[in-house]
Amino acid sequence: MNSSPTIQRLVANWCYGGFLAGLLLLGLLPVIAHGWPLALVLVYLQLPIYMLHQLEEHDGDRFRTFVNALFGGKREALTPAAVFVINIPGVWGVNLASILLAAFVDPGYGLIGIDLTLVNALAHIAQGIALRRYNPGLGTAIFLFLPVGGLGLWAINAAGHGGLFFNGLGLASAVAIHAAIIGYVVRRTR
Repeated sequence: MNSSPTIQRLVANWCYGGFLAGLLLLGLLPVIAHGWPLALVLVYLQLPIYMLHQLEEHDGDRFRTFVNALFGGKREALTPAAVFVINIPGVWGVNLASILLAAFVDPGYGLIGIDLTLVNALAHIAQGIALRRYNPGLGTAIFLFLPVGGLGLWAINAAGHGGLFFNGLGLASAVAIHAAIIGYVVRRTR
């Protein structure tokens, strides 16, 4: 199926717009989050820090190229369209849902976005250790995801909004999303 040139450009260049949007969301934080409890501010921060991370990860098609070289062999494990879908609805959309649910239903739903960030950080770190080398996104995973995600996890639980249900839901959601990506790569390489 052929897509329009505009869609092709969006698929090829989404991480640059995301990076700029992430900076904008951070700049607007004092206005948007004025009067919010710390836990909700930290839930909100997961989205813009993820957008900053995605530039390190995907600039110049680094992550897709890295995964394809590592796992693809002669097959394309990740396509540009798959990377777009994983990151726009799979990261931005999940974080949006997490923020909205945390703000309007229960702050515990913020653990969905927080755990997505933390599981991604742990995946980058584990891969870096296993391969004994840098992988695209490792720097921001360590220096943004661990402190902001860790503080968010603490804040939600310290405010009494964690509990077994929300901690389980957040972790299960994050693991399921990452497992789906791994499953996709495995299917594409067989």
